[in-house]
Amino acid sequence: MNKFLKMSLLAAAVAVGLTACQKDETPASTTAEVKAQAAKPADAPKADAKSFEEQSGYAIGLSMGRYIANTLERQQELGIKLDNAVILKGVTDGLGKNASMTDEDIQKVLQSYDAKVNELTKAKAEKDAVENLKKGADFLAENAKKDGVKSTESGLQYLVEKMGSGAKPKATDVVKVHYTGTLTDGTKFDSSVDRGEPATFPLNQVIPGWTEGVQLMPVGSKFKFFVPAKLGYGEHGAGAIPANAVLVFDVELLSIEQPAAPVTPAAPAEKAAGTATDKQ
Repeated sequence: MNKFLKMSLLAAAVAVGLTACQKDETPASTTAEVKAQAAKPADAPKADAKSFEEQSGYAIGLSMGRYIANTLERQQELGIKLDNAVILKGVTDGLGKNASMTDEDIQKVLQSYDAKVNELTKAKAEKDAVENLKKGADFLAENAKKDGVKSTESGLQYLVEKMGSGAKPKATDVVKVHYTGTLTDGTKFDSSVDRGEPATFPLNQVIPGWTEGVQLMPVGSKFKFFVPAKLGYGEHGAGAIPANAVLVFDVELLSIEQPAAPVTPAAPAEKAAGTATDKQ
């Protein structure tokens, strides 16, 4: 997913946000100075202020200022550094109807900028995917040496934290589990435990690492799985999960559920709720 905002949105945000907030036409010329200014915003409206316009103007300026700061930070991740003095000059000229660009020029420049953002975003994603693949391989190689960690033929690694005494599920079974998923650095991306509600799903409709791993678990077991990218979300990633990421899951198998009753042809089929472990 493209985390970087389109230039058309940035232009709108800059125009609105800086129009609402900027009173001094002599702006800071560096991003660091802008961040310093953001840390010391203009005085908030007084508690007893009753002006609708004052309260609304400040709220709009504050929210758009934060938006702009976040956008500029993301641009820097791509290697794009815009001069805030130039941005503010454009805003001032726009307000004063003293533009040095025609509408056609503006559209052309913004389209070019948008194309550059997309190009750099794609290049960054490809670079990150290559780096994640190597990091993942290194992690799994070291992890395999740890006490208690076992590896399957597919490359799935697991650690038995508690061995249950119930039946083991088959790939065609519906299982109920509690789980927490993290990246190898500990970043949590999903947790049924945090939601306070176990997840229930057909075992053959989740990522391969889960389909294989949970079949190793008797009901009542708690396992930790280390899922290689090829058994997870692969080179595309999913949501907060980066491309080629190794995933770590703490899984407790609560039960093997009875399959749902077949739906008659006349009744509409219900769409199963998705989880973080669904196939993409």
